[in-house]
Amino acid sequence: MDIAVLGMGRMGQALARRLLRGGHQVTVWNRTKGAARDIVSVGVVEAPTVTDAVHGVDVVVTMLSDDAAVRAVALGELRSSIGSTTSYADCSTISPTLSDELAERFPDRFVAMPIMGGPAAVVAGHATLLVGGDGDVVDRLSPMISSLSDTVRRYDTASLAITAKLTSNLLLLSGVVGLAESVAVGRCGGLSDDQLRDLLGARALAPGLQNRFDSVLAGSHSGWWTTVLAAKDAGLALGIAHAAEVELPMAAAVRHLYAAAASSGLNDADIAAVTNLYRSAGQAPGRAADSSSTGSSS
Repeated sequence: MDIAVLGMGRMGQALARRLLRGGHQVTVWNRTKGAARDIVSVGVVEAPTVTDAVHGVDVVVTMLSDDAAVRAVALGELRSSIGSTTSYADCSTISPTLSDELAERFPDRFVAMPIMGGPAAVVAGHATLLVGGDGDVVDRLSPMISSLSDTVRRYDTASLAITAKLTSNLLLLSGVVGLAESVAVGRCGGLSDDQLRDLLGARALAPGLQNRFDSVLAGSHSGWWTTVLAAKDAGLALGIAHAAEVELPMAAAVRHLYAAAASSGLNDADIAAVTNLYRSAGQAPGRAADSSSTGSSS
């Protein structure tokens, strides 16, 4: 298939690489020029505009950072230039409301396809695709989908696929915060990092947290899921619950913590860097060590 990938962040580049390996013709576009330099060297074509990128392709894929970016591209130049037979798959993590709006604006051609897994998993073909939308459109995209991953979960609507992604994301984000706080407690009580690794790293953690355990210990800045995107995703999860008049106090705290990490200068750091908030005497952010915060519970 001829496929255009719009958005050349880490995940967009990983998608382009995987699609190229699958035998597809891949054209890419990014708002900031030069981001696709590495993948152009392996055979991907970079287009100067969205219109040039999507001209004559079978499928357009967007992988952009948030609602504002997707809305600007999809409902701007893409909508005015997409071909009459071209399908559109959005892989971004956006709000369910916007995803359903895209389904309405691109009738009979749109699916939401958020991805569970990082860039390395995408390139290796080990990611999970959450595909939501019209079955006929999904069937038309099957050559692309099958080349990306064998693990596909289907949903009837775009918003359900997005909700599934945000549900999974919130669980991992909350787990990383919980791990960071557990590490802080252990350090405050005198445990060494080796002792914490022996206690927590091998047995007590779910696989998703095990993958980030050493990064949490190190306060790692390297990675692909930034604290800014984490705060955004937690906020989107909160929005789903609030629309149903359900309060999520822990999710609100998680969003606050990642936003605090981002504003502390860690905006481009991986979510594991949230542990850096606890490195000053092991205190929770924004709280002084006083009698009200050190008392035991009954």
